[in-house]
Amino acid sequence: MNPHTIRPLQPSDPAPIALAFEAIGWAKPREQYERYLGEQAAGDRHVFVAWMGDAFAGYVTLNWRPEYPPFRAEGIPVIEDFNVLPAFRRRGIGSALMDAAEAAAGARSRVVGIGVGLDPDYGPAQRLYALRGYVPDGRGISWQNRTVAYRDQVLVDDDLVLWLTRTLSAVTETMENARDTAEHVTG
Repeated sequence: MNPHTIRPLQPSDPAPIALAFEAIGWAKPREQYERYLGEQAAGDRHVFVAWMGDAFAGYVTLNWRPEYPPFRAEGIPVIEDFNVLPAFRRRGIGSALMDAAEAAAGARSRVVGIGVGLDPDYGPAQRLYALRGYVPDGRGISWQNRTVAYRDQVLVDDDLVLWLTRTLSAVTETMENARDTAEHVTG
């Protein structure tokens, strides 16, 4: 049994989440999570929050209205803002958050996207996404959601990303099989 809980963002969450990030020196203000609540209520974003007992451990969002133009044009939802506090890493929380986001994406899409930064801080995320079956979208890298062309010069920061996709047919088929089994058992 996992000692953590994954659930949707709730109105009581923004303050403790912001405080948890402030405690480790990360700038993630309460207003960001209040905006996420509004986007979640409008159906534009799912926000999944992880708790270990009463302690906030991490979160991930699934954006149905991505800013990356190719994914927006193709209707590909994007997993964004994936964070697990350092004290809670290597406990399966990140994988559980990704599972929740992918399952939600799979309910409406056969493909999900994610952008990963290119500096060394993103090394663990790069490895995780590859192990989960994400592959580059084939458009090269982007900076501030614009494809970087040959000889362009860009700043290496959090906006310089490689966009990846994962086909969710296996996730969707598993969910459909579970639903069919449940209907057969109860029907």
